[in-house]
Amino acid sequence: MSTKSVIVALDIGTTKVCTLIAQKVSKKLEILGVGSHPSNGLKKGSVVNIEKTVESIRSSIEEAKLMAGIEHLESATIGIAGNHIYCFNSSGVVPVKNKEISQSDVDRVIEAAKAVIIPSDREILHVIPQEFKVDNTSGIKNPVGMCGSRLEVYVHIVTGKTPLIHNLIKCVEQAGLKANSVILQPIASSRSVLTQEEKELGVVLIDIGGGTTDIAVWKDGSLVHSQIIPLGGSHFTNDLAVALKIPHNEAEKIKLTHGTVMGQPGETFLTIQGLSGTRPREVALNQVAEVLGARAEELFNVIQDLMLEKNLHNQNTGGYVLTGGGALIRSLPEMAEYVLEKPVKLGYPQAFGGMTTAMQHPKFSTVLGLLQESRHVTEASTREEKIQDESDMFDKLGKSLKNVFKEIF
Repeated sequence: MSTKSVIVALDIGTTKVCTLIAQKVSKKLEILGVGSHPSNGLKKGSVVNIEKTVESIRSSIEEAKLMAGIEHLESATIGIAGNHIYCFNSSGVVPVKNKEISQSDVDRVIEAAKAVIIPSDREILHVIPQEFKVDNTSGIKNPVGMCGSRLEVYVHIVTGKTPLIHNLIKCVEQAGLKANSVILQPIASSRSVLTQEEKELGVVLIDIGGGTTDIAVWKDGSLVHSQIIPLGGSHFTNDLAVALKIPHNEAEKIKLTHGTVMGQPGETFLTIQGLSGTRPREVALNQVAEVLGARAEELFNVIQDLMLEKNLHNQNTGGYVLTGGGALIRSLPEMAEYVLEKPVKLGYPQAFGGMTTAMQHPKFSTVLGLLQESRHVTEASTREEKIQDESDMFDKLGKSLKNVFKEIF
């Protein structure tokens, strides 16, 4: 199997590290291997212990390689989140050189939009065009080939702290892979979960992970805002562990099997195992709902305040889509709908080649999106290599012809 046809996606989260290996077959992706391992060494999406993070990544990669029957992997696309991520919108404008807009004009105007002052400890991860404006005509998605004298672009810029980005890349490299691109996790989750129609209509993706909740706001097919909120599924678990005075593992088990954010009529009791050396005892399910519900309400209030602060509430025509492993607590969509006052649904990754039913699960939204983003990155780099190879070939041909003419004349 050619290593060039193999694509690897690596989702390094606060609670788990997930690796997907896929192969391009006739322009389609076929999943070959999946590896998932508990994540140690990260806090709220940022690396706090390199050695433990490397071990978690390596274990996940080895599991995926074993399933895929592949011994050697070269590179991977990795996802990034964390409360160090800062996103903002910018714009740029340039004159059109030859009246007809070319790709070089588009590249120049995007460079102009990138020319913003950012702190020295930050670097740009993404520059995502939202729309172009040619003279007085706005709402253009691709201006190449159009006639005009003035080209303007509005972009969404994603930045992250350089040391934290490099720490993540260093962990991946020490685990034996080269990081070929770093992609913001809510962008990846949006690709796997949202349809183009939803993005056009205007929708907000809420990806609830272990340590963070990632927000992506879409309107007219473009990303208009993204943000990382340092509050995730592990906070729900911690609240439960403290309130019920039980170990973290027991709290996680109760959250996954009996967790709900809305109380039920009647009293239902659960038998729980307390701290080591104590007897099992019973707690009411409504007490669990009260603890989890308080944290859920806090999260959705933060999101509501964010939407109002950024004047995005009225642009959200299609409502909200919840995804990620932390979105599986029962009655969470109903709670979100009550607080956010918009339609809310649970979002599942869209199926493609080789996906099992088990993988059509919200906790795999990010890694499946990374895999699809990785394919586009790989295809783009392949096209650039091809263009460069053709350019080199013509240069060599030109030089050889020049030498021939020199010899003749």
